[in-house]
Amino acid sequence: MSIVAEAPNYLQVFSDGSVKRFAPEIPPTSEESSSGYKSKDVIIDLSKAITGRIFLPDIPGPCTSSLPVLVYFHGGGFCIGSTTWLGYHHFLGDFSVVSHSIVLSVDYRLAPEHRLPIAYDDCYSSLEWLCSQVSNEPWLKQADISRVFLSGDSAGGNIVHQVAIKAMRNETLRVKVKGLLLIHPFFGSEERTEKERADGATGYVAMNDMFWKLSIPDGSNRDYFGCNFKKQEVSEAEWREFPAVTVYVAGLDFLKERGVMYVEFLQRKEVKRVKLVETENKSHVFHVFHPKSEATCSLQQQMSEFMKNN
Repeated sequence: MSIVAEAPNYLQVFSDGSVKRFAPEIPPTSEESSSGYKSKDVIIDLSKAITGRIFLPDIPGPCTSSLPVLVYFHGGGFCIGSTTWLGYHHFLGDFSVVSHSIVLSVDYRLAPEHRLPIAYDDCYSSLEWLCSQVSNEPWLKQADISRVFLSGDSAGGNIVHQVAIKAMRNETLRVKVKGLLLIHPFFGSEERTEKERADGATGYVAMNDMFWKLSIPDGSNRDYFGCNFKKQEVSEAEWREFPAVTVYVAGLDFLKERGVMYVEFLQRKEVKRVKLVETENKSHVFHVFHPKSEATCSLQQQMSEFMKNN
């Protein structure tokens, strides 16, 4: 049995189809307040093994005011990652405090065992769960589902785009998505960009191609709608109703170019509110690897301001 695909220290896929993932440190949840917030895990869909982690900030005084909700989708090329990873736990817990919001972070099923569009469907189901549980789950009693924001990094940023479209098309969904916050989003296409053709790009391109090959449906290529946002059928009327969008890119991130292209695409489609924010001299998903850094704190403040203004 041989290894047919590998992301060192994170993932190995073997010739018999089996998969081995290497998880980093996983912090336990705490229903007692710590660092200004508390957290607990919830089951979103037992039959599909979709789970989530709720982060609830400490709010002084009586618990009568409503709080916006941030629904977060982790990254990892659709193949690795979890809301339980230490970096996500600290980043999202701290963000709930900074933004005075309830955070629901979703663990969706991973490729290659569960190829796209399964991750999109799983993450969309978290919005349906939110609707069904807002009156039953004590930790959601302050949740204002008319002020829901979608966020995610890397592949999770890609998922944000797809979930937003599904939510926009479902008129019976009681959740109101007010804005999208895509962090270092993972997109692609069959056509190579200038940066992907440049000297020294071979290793980055090969790794991205590997994750796409593992995650898109068998028989598809990188022009699959989930990879290449230009290939998705969205009407002009739908683009006019698209939520406010901020895309966060990192100056040293190989995927920065794709994030800029996504912003330019939305602007050409005349989406009402689109903004690009760059963190200079930082790498891909720095907020996960360095959740207590000054740059991460700045990102959290920027995201909080976006939520307050939408």
